[in-house]
Amino acid sequence: MKEKYFAITGMSCAACAGRIEKVLSRVDAIKEINVNLSTAKMRVVYDESKIGSKEIIEKVEATGYGASEEETRDVNKDRARKKGEYDYYKNRFLISLIFSLPLFLVMFFHMADVHVFFAEAPWQLALATVVQFGIGHIYYIGAYKSLKSGSFNMDVLVALGTSAAYFYSIYNMLTDSGHLYFESSAMIITLVLLGKMLEARAKGQTTEALEKLMDLSPKTATLLKDGVQLEIKVEDLKIGDIVIVKPGESVSCDGKIIDGETVIDESMLTGESIPVDKGVGDTTFAGTINGNGAITIEVTKLSNETGLSNIIRMVEEATNKKAPVQRIVDKVSNVFVPAVLVIALITLIIHLVLVNGTERAIVAAVSVLVIACPCALGLATPTAIMVGTGKAASEGILIRDAEALENAHKLEAIALDKTGTITEGRPSVTDIVNISGDVNYNNALIYSMEKKSEHPIAMAIVDYFAEEDYNEIGGKFTNHSGRGISYEVENKKYFAGSIKNLRDQNIDVSELDDLLKDGMTYVVLVDESDDNKLLMLISLKDEIKVGSKDAIDKFKGMGLKTVMLTGDSEQSARVIANEAGIDGYYAEILPDQKVDKLNELKKEFLVGMVGDGINDAPALASANVGFSLGTGTDIAMEASDITLIRGDLMGVARAIEISHQTIKTIKQNLFWAFIYNVVGIPIAALGLLNPMVGSVAMALSSVSVVTNSLRLKGKR
Repeated sequence: MKEKYFAITGMSCAACAGRIEKVLSRVDAIKEINVNLSTAKMRVVYDESKIGSKEIIEKVEATGYGASEEETRDVNKDRARKKGEYDYYKNRFLISLIFSLPLFLVMFFHMADVHVFFAEAPWQLALATVVQFGIGHIYYIGAYKSLKSGSFNMDVLVALGTSAAYFYSIYNMLTDSGHLYFESSAMIITLVLLGKMLEARAKGQTTEALEKLMDLSPKTATLLKDGVQLEIKVEDLKIGDIVIVKPGESVSCDGKIIDGETVIDESMLTGESIPVDKGVGDTTFAGTINGNGAITIEVTKLSNETGLSNIIRMVEEATNKKAPVQRIVDKVSNVFVPAVLVIALITLIIHLVLVNGTERAIVAAVSVLVIACPCALGLATPTAIMVGTGKAASEGILIRDAEALENAHKLEAIALDKTGTITEGRPSVTDIVNISGDVNYNNALIYSMEKKSEHPIAMAIVDYFAEEDYNEIGGKFTNHSGRGISYEVENKKYFAGSIKNLRDQNIDVSELDDLLKDGMTYVVLVDESDDNKLLMLISLKDEIKVGSKDAIDKFKGMGLKTVMLTGDSEQSARVIANEAGIDGYYAEILPDQKVDKLNELKKEFLVGMVGDGINDAPALASANVGFSLGTGTDIAMEASDITLIRGDLMGVARAIEISHQTIKTIKQNLFWAFIYNVVGIPIAALGLLNPMVGSVAMALSSVSVVTNSLRLKGKR
């Protein structure tokens, strides 16, 4: 299966997007189709062995719309397209306004009993004709294409409504039998164009977050080749190339520092404002900002595989996939325009029969057609999702699709992995007790022993003593796999291992019993040459991450049940659960058992799963919403719905908050999209609404929806 994006032209409302989807979904080779009205983009998943992009474009064109393939996203082209759309409607609006304003002013001059030349019927006809067919021909073309493809869109309503007013005015002018409505037909087109102009400007602001990310993508890199610095395009970099990044420059690639030290501002990726110290061996990310040091980097990822590229791709995919609520809106929009046409026809007939006034009947029917344009309906969901996912990305939260964004606000329980999710994922020394012998010698001895081991516990002990600047004690090192390590110094032999290891060797450690606590890991240093004399007890613990407890408290404040799933011992799990304030836990379970426990929870709750390791991937995929910490593995991130780049549990709470805010905004948008119609259509049908007022209301509904979505940017 192949996934591809296409730019779509000619859409004016939700019915247009719905028509394209309906036609293409009938093609067997097309497995998934989403058309986004707010971005004018179409996402298609198809079997490329049965259909190609050329055939897909032809099928779109057969429905009356334009389509073109999008190989890559170019932010400058996107901005130019949006500016072109805005300028297109602005220029047409201004020209239309120039010709419509005299018609609008005629009624005021008439009331003031002032005669002006353009009040004469021929002049009104001339001015209105320029607007109706010179400017408004786009609605006739759109209506023709819509009807030709068997659908009804906004253009049909505008063309019908304004044509009725225009041609009825010509009839009255020729028969000298009534009022002229040239000002109504012209002003409706002018106000519709005003609404489209404001809508185009507001829609452009909804993709600002994505465009800012794309702006961060570096364009060139300084390649070091044979001792010579060459400036090349970033897309020409290959894995293994060596690049130089000078102070203040944007980092050009994802890679590893092989020379130099600096601080790097990674806030665009993580949302964390504090710059990060970087040195040899540390990783770099494309688009981050180098601080005060020059660094040399070895490229480890191609330009289209960098973290920034993946973020941009995920945000784009999220905005081009539909939330479940959008499917309901699509069903409504598919029948909305035909229903309005029926209402307008019934209105016309009732007024003709009961009121016995052709003029009032036509005005009422025109008002129904104009106020009912469903532009806002198609913008209600995608604009909110676009702003919501963009805002989340700017805070280091990557939402894979709109469904995950919507489902996150419904969660009732959060299941959490322990190691690396709630805790740091690595042990750290919490206490050292010198039992016998010289404390400084014992410290130097254990430091020297553990420095030769690669075990995570050994590394934690070395890190603890590293700042003390102990002189290493030379000796013969032996690793006893799974049991501990030994060290021979001259004629003496020392051993370091766990309490269990010592007991397995029948070494008496009973004198340590009062010092041992639940949930801790212990290493004991023993002098084997002196009848296994106990020299030192080192306590280690996988500490709870800073912020984990606050995040869990926040989950509880949201009404979420918290559960910990871990393969660790029952004792260790109990201690961490109590310290973190978790409601319940399951210990000593394997990865497949995590899925079983998760499925049990899903029988009672909608469950979110948070994890960071390979062993968490099955559970992340099984959860209603999977959250992976970006500090974890690529497999876990691939299996999840939402990725937290910063690896902070508080990001999960923030993701759920953004979900709540976005869904609330969508509901508000749908209210604004429908309220004008719900209130306006009955008033118009009764003949109590001027068509020009209807066109203003229609324009306001679209603008209010997009403006309301933009409010998400400022919410915390």
